[in-house]
Amino acid sequence: MKDATAILASQYGSEKDIHGLLKWYNGLLAEFKTKEIGYGAIAIYVQSCLGSIAVMLLMMHHMPGAVKFIFAFLITIICMCFNGAVLSQQQSKIVLNLLILSIGLSSAVIIANLF
Repeated sequence: MKDATAILASQYGSEKDIHGLLKWYNGLLAEFKTKEIGYGAIAIYVQSCLGSIAVMLLMMHHMPGAVKFIFAFLITIICMCFNGAVLSQQQSKIVLNLLILSIGLSSAVIIANLF
């Protein structure tokens, strides 16, 4: 594992930054595991609302139709994957990773369409 951390640190920044990010993620995962049912239910509402806002802004923005529908498809699929993972009670790490991916993609689309 130390070799993998050294490779990551050399590619993406200092080793201290990588350890800080991993420490933050592991703490978030541990907290998510303790109250997974409650966090999952709240996260379904939050990421579904965020995803629908992202798709709405995407459809309002002037760009080629194919690009709009590809992004709308990706947002919808990732949000549905997260919802399915919560409802089928997948492993906490899978659910959390899908939540982070869903919120990250929706937020990126929202920010990109606001400017």
